[in-house]
Amino acid sequence: MDGRALTSNPDRPIPKANTGSAFLNFFSDASMAFVHLERRFDPIFRPAFDALLRDPIAALVTAVINAKRPNDGLKIAEEKLMPNEEAYLDSIINSFIAQMRGLWKPGMFERGGNTKTHGIVRAEFIVHDGLAPELRHGIYAEPRTYPAWVRFSGPGPYITPDIDDVGFMSISIKLMGVPGPKLMEEEKFTQDMFGVSTPTFVTPDTEANAQLQINSLKNATIFHFLNLHHPHVLDLIMQGLWTKTQSSPFEAPYFSCVPYLLGEGQAMQYSVWPRSARKTPIPRLPFRPPDDYLRNAMVATLANEDVEFDIRLQLQTEPFLMPIENNGVLWPEKLSPRRSAATLRIPRQTFNSPAQMDFARKLSYNPWHCIAEHRPLGNQSRARRRMYDTLSRFRHEMNGVPLYEPTGDEVFD
Repeated sequence: MDGRALTSNPDRPIPKANTGSAFLNFFSDASMAFVHLERRFDPIFRPAFDALLRDPIAALVTAVINAKRPNDGLKIAEEKLMPNEEAYLDSIINSFIAQMRGLWKPGMFERGGNTKTHGIVRAEFIVHDGLAPELRHGIYAEPRTYPAWVRFSGPGPYITPDIDDVGFMSISIKLMGVPGPKLMEEEKFTQDMFGVSTPTFVTPDTEANAQLQINSLKNATIFHFLNLHHPHVLDLIMQGLWTKTQSSPFEAPYFSCVPYLLGEGQAMQYSVWPRSARKTPIPRLPFRPPDDYLRNAMVATLANEDVEFDIRLQLQTEPFLMPIENNGVLWPEKLSPRRSAATLRIPRQTFNSPAQMDFARKLSYNPWHCIAEHRPLGNQSRARRRMYDTLSRFRHEMNGVPLYEPTGDEVFD
């Protein structure tokens, strides 16, 4: 593939907190040090915790969140604008740009979130035959196979050794050869999909997200969750139930967290589930594993076998308990089960060449790279359209790299 190579930024520790208060800095740094220590021992007790306690605690916390929420009387797939949405979005974008300017040098700018690339791999998105009529909309309308580029990444906004992140991973899927007009015209033939390894989003709405990014700019995100003015303790608990010491990007489920249309008048969330139950041992725990052990696990797996994920759709069937505008609420499976609709197949391959890893930095992912049948829904999805576009263009400009729409025919040395 043509184009000048970018120099990868090395892993480095999370910067120290910069809140303006020595006490708050100490508290933030100490809390992060505790998380890093817990990650060394997490695999010992986490399987038993998940099996016995995670789901009951999640149900209880979800019930408390719902008890505090007003019921706006919305219908299935109905949206409602928040007051001051654009102002919150401006704040989010300004925080990201300031943080990116502080972390990266021109020519080496990284994404503001989902920053560390574990790998970008070729894949096939295979829509199943015989889907129920209510699922057969958009890309799921008929059985077919789309080529895809799939990026697996860490949380960001920093690039750290894997054991020093917060136990969170993401997946970005770019389908190619998707027919029909797109809601953003910068890419003509792609459909982008996103997932994170927690089933609820880190913030319920754009107001909270603006608050989170202000604290992230101070390298002190703990004070988004723990503060006297607008605490988000319940969101912190929900995130903590699923963040863990990850074993491989191929071995975690991923959740859209935000809803999308599935045809006119029907909302859904989607999720991505590994077909294999295998767990790769993490080297040297409780001592320090290799900095990029998650990428190493991907390399080792794809050297020997294909990897498959199950794409599942969950229809919105109850508008209050499965909200559009609050992404901190876990949609209950007892109201609407997750239903298999497609297979994401990653064939055996070598992907970790410098040229292919560099290719991940040239791509732009945006949930609005989509057909109208899968329009993103809710205030955080509305924000993502301008936010992702602005930050992508800023990153590409700072790196002197043009925007690029892939075809799937890319070849790397």
